[in-house]
Amino acid sequence: MKTVLPVLSAIVAVAAPAVAQTGDLAQVQRHLSAVSSMTADFSQTDRNGKVLTGTLTLKKPGKIRFQYEKGVPLLIVGDGKALTFIDYSVRQVQRWPIGNTPLGVLINPDKDIGNYAKVIPSADPRVLSVEGYDARHPEYGRITLVFARDAAAPGGLMLQGWVMLDSQGNRTTIRLSNQRFNGPVDDGAFRWNDPRRNSVHS
Repeated sequence: MKTVLPVLSAIVAVAAPAVAQTGDLAQVQRHLSAVSSMTADFSQTDRNGKVLTGTLTLKKPGKIRFQYEKGVPLLIVGDGKALTFIDYSVRQVQRWPIGNTPLGVLINPDKDIGNYAKVIPSADPRVLSVEGYDARHPEYGRITLVFARDAAAPGGLMLQGWVMLDSQGNRTTIRLSNQRFNGPVDDGAFRWNDPRRNSVHS
């Protein structure tokens, strides 16, 4: 479970009240607003160098799924109402109301990243990095979203992944590949089996 928790922390690390935006931050907001759905492959590297892979599926409003590789008994699902972390190895389920988590910055097109995000200078003009931090909840840590400038991508940006630094200083890196935007995604992709009722893995 410890390996996947930084990913969950990353999901809830960027809060989203509305403020005016300009320049690169506004472009990030345009990208987020232009994406109605996304699928991608991901690789997750923790502070010890352990790598897990899987697939990410997102559909607005309110739906997201991190499906880990075969043999990893973990799942993270946002079903439009709650964000759920499932550990099938111990039949544990944890849930948070989506409206109470900053996950909305990714899956609610009406959210605004303004007050809790800033652009991080980059030596490469093709790269745009944005750090999110909620001073009211330092226990969430910091997340830096990394984009590549790509005129063919929504809002002119391609989300490459993110780096999470938790409150204990542990670093987790997520890298995305094979990103596909705004295609059809069935709502059934966000269903999951409750291990407290049966032993079938979702």
